[in-house]
Amino acid sequence: MAIADGQVDRFAILFDVNFIRQTVSTSDLTVGLDYTILDFGRSSRIESAAAQLLATDFGFNDAHRRVIYQVEEAYYRVLSTASQQLAAEANLANAQAVQQAAQDRLDHGLATGPDVLEAQSATTQAQYDLQSAIGAQEIARGDLAAALGTAASVAIQIAPVTSLTTPDSMEDSVEQLINRAFQQRPDLLQQVAELRAREAAIKQAKAAYYPTLKVGVVAGPQYLYGFQEQLPAVRTGLFAGTALASLNWTIFDGGTRRSAMAQAEANSRAVSAQIDITRNQVADEVWRAYSNVKTAFRQREAATALLKSAEESYNAALEAYNYGVRNLLDVTAAQRALAQARAAG
Repeated sequence: MAIADGQVDRFAILFDVNFIRQTVSTSDLTVGLDYTILDFGRSSRIESAAAQLLATDFGFNDAHRRVIYQVEEAYYRVLSTASQQLAAEANLANAQAVQQAAQDRLDHGLATGPDVLEAQSATTQAQYDLQSAIGAQEIARGDLAAALGTAASVAIQIAPVTSLTTPDSMEDSVEQLINRAFQQRPDLLQQVAELRAREAAIKQAKAAYYPTLKVGVVAGPQYLYGFQEQLPAVRTGLFAGTALASLNWTIFDGGTRRSAMAQAEANSRAVSAQIDITRNQVADEVWRAYSNVKTAFRQREAATALLKSAEESYNAALEAYNYGVRNLLDVTAAQRALAQARAAG
């Protein structure tokens, strides 16, 4: 630090039987340096600040992770509802084909009115299901737009689900995925960094029991000017300085340091317990996601076979109905089974 100051004093002094007035002017320019030689808590404060900075960075990364997850979840929900809409459109086309076949047979005297009404009911149900699928698709697109931070009315171009490729199996085991999550999940790493900051706070609380040693130096030129009545003015200059050392050691504080130590240790235990909870949550999330993916693989294989079988059954039932071999109830049953197979696929 650097300090410049000036001072002018005017006063009278008693000399013999007379007061003689004199004036003294002082100008100083000093430079000071303070340095801490011994402070047991300095390293712990630096360690705590570094850990807190790291925790903030991990928190920032975790915010990104949550945003990415929300966008991906909304995106795949859009794909799912789009597939349901395509399935509903195909189901409506099948229902209309059955209704047309029933109407043709009625026109030729080969079917009854209840058959046509049954087919019309199936078509109406298919139309209702299609509108429900369209509504779900619109809601999913609105959720995706909201996740992207834009208005729900903004149209977002999505690649058709038929153009996407999916793997046939998982390469890593669930144990490998859990361990990777422990190493990479920013929310867990954030808590680990916070634990380090709490441990540094314990060291800092312990350091309060030890002394601190500081040294300081103040030096600079000094200019003096003065005169007395009936005497000539005089001037002088000199270089003045001061060096000092201070040792501070708190002997008694009424239990303040002990309470601070207990609070720091309690905070550390709380964060450590939260880390255990988060680790269990992360492991459960990975396990659940892994199980869902494995189940989805098996369901996809079963759904593919089910859809193929349902399509063959429906086509055969409709053809047989056109030839008068099967009745309309068999066709509508095959149609419902095909609609369920499409929804599952």
